[in-house]
Formats: sequence, C-alpha cells, structure tokens
Amino acid sequence: MKALSWIFFFGYAGSLLVFGGLGTFTAHIDHRLLFHINPSGLPQLAAASILSQYRFLRAIECGFGLFALCFRREIFTQTLLNRVFLGTMFFGVTARFISLVWDGPPYPIFYFFFGSELIGGIVILLYTRKVFFGS
Repeated sequence: MKALSWIFFFGYAGSLLVFGGLGTFTAHIDHRLLFHINPSGLPQLAAASILSQYRFLRAIECGFGLFALCFRREIFTQTLLNRVFLGTMFFGVTARFISLVWDGPPYPIFYFFFGSELIGGIVILLYTRKVFFGS
C-alpha cells in the first residue's frame, strides 16, 4: 500500500506542477485540446476574461503541486498537512462530481481525471490512516 500511495501521490502532485505550469502559458492550446473551444472565436473581452481566469487557476494548480512536493514527507507524517492535502484533493473530486450532476457529462478525458483523483485520494487516505492510527 505504501508504494501505491507514493505512486498516486507523485503522479497527482507532479501532474499538478507540470500541467498547471504549462497551462499557464498554453491556455489557447489547452482550450482547443481539452474543451474543443477556440478562444479566438469568442468575443475579445470574453476570450481575455476566460483565458485570464484559466491561467490563474492553472497557476494555483501548479502552486498546489509545488506545495505537495515540497511537503511530501510532512503530508505522509503530520496530521495537519495530511488533512490539508487530502481535503484539497477531495474538494477537487467533489467539484468534478458536482459539475457532472449539475452541468452534465464532460469529455471522456475528464472521467479519467475524476477517477484517478478519486482512487489516488482513497489510496493515500487509507495508507496515511494506517500510518497515523496503526493496524
């Protein structure tokens, strides 16, 4: 369980860091690949607003990945940082679920994100609960 937990952790935190960082600079490409939207086809003010918010969210995503990687040992050994990390991770999963219910089905890649984040969070939760509480 330990190895699986670390694999999911590094996969999640690493992807946040890399894709968050890249997405800050590749927002136009991301929108075409992930959302099948060409921002250039939107009114200029709408495109600038969406891209600004997207870049901001990607930068925050990158920052959370950096936080997780910098505090990886503490996340697995200190209750507070474990709760902050898993709480944020599961809040993201919850947001995806809410969107699925309220907004409808997304493109297939988003099911992959949802599933891997949910499974990874559960694996890390189960392993760290064992670390903190034994048995």
